[in-house]
Amino acid sequence: MEKYDGGEPLGNLLNVGIGEDLSIAELAEMVARIVDYGGQIRFDPSRPNGTPRKLLDVTRIHSLGWRARITLAAGIASTYEWYCANAATAVAG
Repeated sequence: MEKYDGGEPLGNLLNVGIGEDLSIAELAEMVARIVDYGGQIRFDPSRPNGTPRKLLDVTRIHSLGWRARITLAAGIASTYEWYCANAATAVAG
């Protein structure tokens, strides 16, 4: 961020991501694997299926030299591990 001055109106906004897209089903399956969920994942076809693409344009942040250092799966796993280690403390506190 030391290299970024904002620029044009709303130029201070940056998309932070890995530049890859995945479906809600793929994300749900990834989370289920990470948390060892053994249940069934079901989708209601009578409901809207959401935005077809959720891919962020990361060109601007990449031009500043920033790249994600971990994968989405590793980030979810790390967050889940932290939650499991700290949830009891947070509820008791």
